[in-house]
Amino acid sequence: MPHFATSRSRPTWWALCGLLAATGSVQASPFYAPPAPAEDAKTFSGEAELGYTRLSGNTDSQTLIGKGRLTWLNGKWTHTLRGEARNVARDGDTDAEQYLLAGRERYELEGPHYLFGFARWEKDRFSGYDQQFTTIAGYGRDLIESERQRLSLEAGPGFRHDRIQDEPNETLAVAYGAMAYEYELTDTSSLTQELSVEATDDNTTSRSLSSLTARLNSRLALKLSHEVKRNSQPPEAAMARTDHTTSASLLYSW
Repeated sequence: MPHFATSRSRPTWWALCGLLAATGSVQASPFYAPPAPAEDAKTFSGEAELGYTRLSGNTDSQTLIGKGRLTWLNGKWTHTLRGEARNVARDGDTDAEQYLLAGRERYELEGPHYLFGFARWEKDRFSGYDQQFTTIAGYGRDLIESERQRLSLEAGPGFRHDRIQDEPNETLAVAYGAMAYEYELTDTSSLTQELSVEATDDNTTSRSLSSLTARLNSRLALKLSHEVKRNSQPPEAAMARTDHTTSASLLYSW
């Protein structure tokens, strides 16, 4: 059965997640630059993910997850919109509450080069921040583009506006770098590793996503993933520096 788990510095809370649906060629991830579109790529595509589980008895907990993404092509441009919401409650107390909205642009240059820009709003109730808004633009390159594997790197400057709980707001310059690697194990399965770093004078936020996907048919697939997010110097109100998310899900794309 699909499952979902998050952990912070306190004891890990595990919750079974119900049926999830999501994703096509672009997965919800820290490094989510869409690859260069194929010649026969759809002009418009989308993905959705929804999960809900409630456990009662010795443990009373519930998990609600919702994610969505829309992608459309316009000449050399690839436009992407995504949204995420996550809530985990145990014995009447909320253990995790996160929201994210983001938009991204990719513009193809000659050869394996591209320009990108993105804006992201996120709110994590237990991160110590009331909310954060980040915008970054830069240059990317597809270093490896073969039948079985793909490696992409990108970097650029930007800024982040932090609304901190019980403290003055801050606006910080950001240096951003990211990597995405995908290897096709077979015609129906693939392994992906994605990393990103956003560094400021105050702290560094790093994200890692490792996933294994096995396709069932043209629209359905099974996916195992583990995501890590770490803030080197979070606000004092934060419950931990590092969050872990482990999930197994059924994926759907159109």
